Amino acid sequence: MQANRSQSKKQNNYALGMFQAIAALGIGSTLFIFVFILFSIGFGAIYAGEIYPGTSVAGIDLSGLSQEEATRRLDQGLPYPSQGQIVFQDGSQVWTAKPVDLGLSQDSAANAQLAFQLGRIGNPLSRLFIRLDAWYSGQNMLPQFSYDEQKAQTFIEKIALQINQPAVEATLKLNGLEVNTTPGQVGRELDILATLASLSNLFQSQSDGIIPLTIKEKTPEILDVEPQAQIVRRILSAPLTLSIKDAQSGDPGPWSIPPEQLAAMLDIRKTGSMGDAQYIIELDEEALTTYMTSLTPQIDRYAANARFIFNDETRKLEVIQPAVIGRTLEARATARVINQQLQNGEHSATLSLAIQKPEIGDDVTGEQLGITELVSSHTSYFRGSSNERLQNIKTAASNFHGLLVPPGATFSMADILGSVSLDTGYAEAWIIFGGRTIKGVGGGVCQVSTTLFRTAFFGGYPIAERHPHAYRVGYYEQTSTSFDENMAGLDATVFVPVVDFKFVNDRPYWLLMETYYYPNSRSLTWKFYSSSDGRTVEWQTSGVQNVVEAPDPVFEENPELAKDEVRQVDWEAEGADVSVVRTVYRDGQVILSDTFVTQYRPWADIYQYGPGTKIAKLIKLTKK
Repeated sequence: MQANRSQSKKQNNYALGMFQAIAALGIGSTLFIFVFILFSIGFGAIYAGEIYPGTSVAGIDLSGLSQEEATRRLDQGLPYPSQGQIVFQDGSQVWTAKPVDLGLSQDSAANAQLAFQLGRIGNPLSRLFIRLDAWYSGQNMLPQFSYDEQKAQTFIEKIALQINQPAVEATLKLNGLEVNTTPGQVGRELDILATLASLSNLFQSQSDGIIPLTIKEKTPEILDVEPQAQIVRRILSAPLTLSIKDAQSGDPGPWSIPPEQLAAMLDIRKTGSMGDAQYIIELDEEALTTYMTSLTPQIDRYAANARFIFNDETRKLEVIQPAVIGRTLEARATARVINQQLQNGEHSATLSLAIQKPEIGDDVTGEQLGITELVSSHTSYFRGSSNERLQNIKTAASNFHGLLVPPGATFSMADILGSVSLDTGYAEAWIIFGGRTIKGVGGGVCQVSTTLFRTAFFGGYPIAERHPHAYRVGYYEQTSTSFDENMAGLDATVFVPVVDFKFVNDRPYWLLMETYYYPNSRSLTWKFYSSSDGRTVEWQTSGVQNVVEAPDPVFEENPELAKDEVRQVDWEAEGADVSVVRTVYRDGQVILSDTFVTQYRPWADIYQYGPGTKIAKLIKLTKK
């Protein structure tokens, strides 16, 4: 339609120019009009029902043809829609179609009608000059086509089905020790609207052509995972060996984590976004930390000062147990080190340890610590103890031999004893528990606590915590040859972790403990070495007061015993009250005064007998 309007305007302009030219020749207006009328009538009469001379459509001459004849000629001369060739191209792939397959068609009858109307539309003057111009110069009209874009879109959409593909992320998965990967795929989508626009432009030129397809690509976040897969394969290619750096004799390890266990710990995860996305390959820090934590009982150890004895002849310290450098496994830090090593293709790593140096090393001297002389010593006796009790006394006392106590520190016996169990070298022996004397692990440990109490007591050290026994125990009133009731009220019991004995090293010097167990004399000697500050100790005891006789024997049936079988399970003791007062002097001045009050309960003999035993016989047996 736009082409026809442009052509009509051109024809009118041309007619006006012809009129002006004739007027310039000086022909009179009357004569001009007469000639114009005659020419117009004659020209129109000659070509009545025919297309005016010089008229063509798309270069096909239609002069003198009727509309029907022009239609037939145009059918033969305008083959573009049915014979043209449009090629859509995507790389090496091509799709070919005729314009008619893409919705383009031309109406020969309509084009013939347009050609017939040339010179017959407009005012008489313009019609005349359009006819003359066509006859003289020729008029080539552009053919009119119809375009069904929906048909073209349907064709292109079929091409899209062959081109379009979704973006696919590369995957990395682990099946046991097998590493499985799938490559990524770039997504492709045909731009249908851009393709239709290119096709429309080509149809305007009425020519064959190649249309490169417009493809929109979508790149996946991760296209290739093979480098990461190689890392996984490298990690699982061998066991991981862990060890302590510069391990010494007696140190634990090394430890080996097999590939199967590494695979169970492996963490494969995607991080980042488009452009910088990647797979992170490492052992899961939490799983690895849990494994590291399981090793801590083997690896961790407390820093410990060197242990010494004081040589009374040389007055020097002698090392009996070297200082221990403490260490703590840093599980998370080790986990990070392991992952770094594995990334580098290494299958061995050293554990990250936090090191704690002891306060007192092996090279310290007595002068540096203020340990120059014996300041207190006490020996307790325990004749008549069972082998199990002797074992427990020896085991407990050994924990304190050579031990140092810092100046100003409150010393806890329970802290040093730790666990009292069969696993730590103790045996079952008689203990007081729950108002009864029963067999229990560690019986005899109170002999050690009592000896320590007396050493601190007679050394003038402040007592921070002390608990007496429930009843008088003969062991604690023994001397080297006999018994001394004046020692009553100077016992101390310990039951880890509930009951403790504590004293304070209130001197400005370190305190060295030495313990000596003598099995032949059934005695334990405890020594304190430090420097004297001139203090002296005086003490008085009230002696045993308010004595209460032991209750009558108690008889209990025990179904585990046989008839007439009798077993004594507890022994009588008198109840009594004892009060001990201690006064500590220095330079004639009292620096400490304390009182230790003990109330011993009366205790009965307890006998157990088997079912069926007659009471009379039981009483007779107990009196033997």
